[in-house]
Amino acid sequence: MKNIRNFVPEIMTLLISKKMILSMMLAVTPLIINAEGEDRYRIETVDGTVFIGILLEEDDEKIVIRSERFGELTVEKTDIIKMTKIDPRRIKDGVYWFENPQPTRYLFGTNAIGLKKGQGYYQNAWIFFNNVNVGITDNISIGGGIIPLFLLGVSDTPVWVFPKFSIPIEKGNIHVAAGAMIGGIVGRESAGLGLVYVVSTIGTSDDNLSFGIAYGYGDGSWSKSPVMNISGMIRLGRTLYLISENWFFPGEEFAGIISAGIRWAPEKFAVDFALIRPLDTDGGFIGVPWLGVTIPFGR
Repeated sequence: MKNIRNFVPEIMTLLISKKMILSMMLAVTPLIINAEGEDRYRIETVDGTVFIGILLEEDDEKIVIRSERFGELTVEKTDIIKMTKIDPRRIKDGVYWFENPQPTRYLFGTNAIGLKKGQGYYQNAWIFFNNVNVGITDNISIGGGIIPLFLLGVSDTPVWVFPKFSIPIEKGNIHVAAGAMIGGIVGRESAGLGLVYVVSTIGTSDDNLSFGIAYGYGDGSWSKSPVMNISGMIRLGRTLYLISENWFFPGEEFAGIISAGIRWAPEKFAVDFALIRPLDTDGGFIGVPWLGVTIPFGR
């Protein structure tokens, strides 16, 4: 194998202007109480209502909270689906910033942050690229993907699996992970293809930077040189992220794939928009658009 580019399906991104993204941010966000030294909770009820406020009282049958929007109110425990204590760091200027619905991946490539046990997500890019990943434990996840070409009458169907082992260190602000992508084509005899990688991530699930290295496999042999990546995300607002995921291919002729994107991420899903551009292209070529949707589950 002369070049790992033949065996890497992931694409990396390049940071774009924060000022340009800020102009797209949503202006309206719900406010919550911001009293110092008091624990705040998020309560989700069976009818889909969400309350955020300070817990005043609790017994076996009910809770009493004080919310800026609704004042003091009583909620029966039989009406509560989920009650979660809010991390104080998620209160920014009196506004609750919910968890990143897609913290473990950028556009397609992964970082070192792991899924928690029972958590997972479905990811779709350009309709045909489909991935599902699930946390088996807090450190081990497994995923799989398919391009269902059989829907178009094509017998060859690309499939792959994504095992991943991740470890948080340094109070959760540094993560390291190792994993693989093992793929093949159903309906065709082949030796298979894929890659193995190690990656480290510095930062939180909202703001982080990742460095990784991978070796590809295909046509019965391993690549002679690695592929390197530098990826990152910055949370610009309650629902908006800047994403960058970049692949670099050292070798006789240095090459790479870069892209720039944003993620619009309400609490229940995430949508990624990006432009992808190889480094070795003419200056007139801007990039190929990327569109991906992620739906988390098990949270």
